[in-house]
Amino acid sequence: MFTVTFWKDAAERAIRTSAQALLALWATDISGVLEVDWVQAASVAALAAITSMLMSIAATGVGNSQDASAIK
Repeated sequence: MFTVTFWKDAAERAIRTSAQALLALWATDISGVLEVDWVQAASVAALAAITSMLMSIAATGVGNSQDASAIK
């Protein structure tokens, strides 16, 4: 968990998860792009990123402690 590789891996996962959450909110909104509540969407995306980082940290106790994967 104290390696650069771990934090790069965890950050990549968090960014990807955040983007997926944001796209899911945008894609499921039947109104137009200009009518999306972007503050709420950004809040959900940020929460997804935080959750992803916490899961990566928790995975070090299960998987390889050198990366963010829960699989050895």
